[in-house]
Amino acid sequence: MVQPDRDNRTDHTTSDHTTTTTTTTTGGSSMGFIIGALVVIVAIIAYFLFVGGDADAPVDTADDVDVTIEGTAEDTGTAIEGAAEDTGDAIEGAAEGTADAVDEPVVD
Repeated sequence: MVQPDRDNRTDHTTSDHTTTTTTTTTGGSSMGFIIGALVVIVAIIAYFLFVGGDADAPVDTADDVDVTIEGTAEDTGTAIEGAAEDTGDAIEGAAEGTADAVDEPVVD
């Protein structure tokens, strides 16, 4: 049998690749100028809207609201006691309901 010649092999370990990157720029600077001008205009309008007037001018107190709470300390104490009793009754009822649910046998 004839032996092949092993010295005449082709070397496949290298490869040649070329990559070309092309970047195209457009006129984006004009868009930035327009957006910047709009931001400045909105800032000027907001300034005049929020300044609203002279800071040294007298303050009009005609729209002030007076709040009056009427009742005695005894009425307040009675209301708090009633609320505490109602809360205690609700908690007691919930605890009894939970205990009843635990005591009931499971039916399959």
